[in-house]
Amino acid sequence: MTVELHRVVEGPEDAPVLVLSSSLGTTHRMWDPQVPALKERFRLVRYDHRGHGGSPVPPGPYSIADLGRDVLSMLDDLGVERFSFCGLSLGGMVGMWLASEAPGRVERLVLCCTSALLGPKELWDERARVARSEGMDALVDGVVERWFTPAFREERPETVERAKRMLRETPPEGYAGCCEAIREMDLRDRLGRIRAATLVISAADDPATPPEHGKRLREAIPGARMVIIENAAHLANIEQPEPFTRALLDHLSPVLEGRGSS
Repeated sequence: MTVELHRVVEGPEDAPVLVLSSSLGTTHRMWDPQVPALKERFRLVRYDHRGHGGSPVPPGPYSIADLGRDVLSMLDDLGVERFSFCGLSLGGMVGMWLASEAPGRVERLVLCCTSALLGPKELWDERARVARSEGMDALVDGVVERWFTPAFREERPETVERAKRMLRETPPEGYAGCCEAIREMDLRDRLGRIRAATLVISAADDPATPPEHGKRLREAIPGARMVIIENAAHLANIEQPEPFTRALLDHLSPVLEGRGSS
């Protein structure tokens, strides 16, 4: 059963639709650095995954298909048939499911700091257990070390603190349920079915999904291109917003010019 996702819709009503999908343990606010440039050009739809932010928190475990069906239900409710999709980490996993499950609906796809298979399963079991039994505070330090490089954590403590707050405020059951979705995920056999023009963005210093994961996506998705963002860890859109946004707009420009996925 789908849930009604919390969403924020901005930008011109007649502009092409772009959906932004967030990382595990964050909300739609993680995309704040990109919003000024994107909302002028797109009908921008940001949302919170089930179990995150303002969205409902059904009991876990969840699946990537659950998260993807939530998005399709949200877009149906908004009257959106065709859309481009940019997802980071867990959001990218949802994007791969959507683009392979409903290829006629996805115009252009951007997969950021993500993977089609991310083990080991024991790691996700442990994170789910800690969230449920000890709460989110027990996870914050380890997660933030993966999200940002040491230099960024030292130079931008206020930005890091905002990210920590998002993680601390994530409902433990929602975080655990999404951990279990990643634990069971294997999207590799779907990648060849993706028809949307695809850009893979990896971050050079990402310890969670290193560039090798992005290279495997580029090789498996027909016609995919890849960009590596330097001096960034997992949340590359926050750590290096200018090059990240440039790469995103460059890939999406054909939609703005009316060429769609051609």
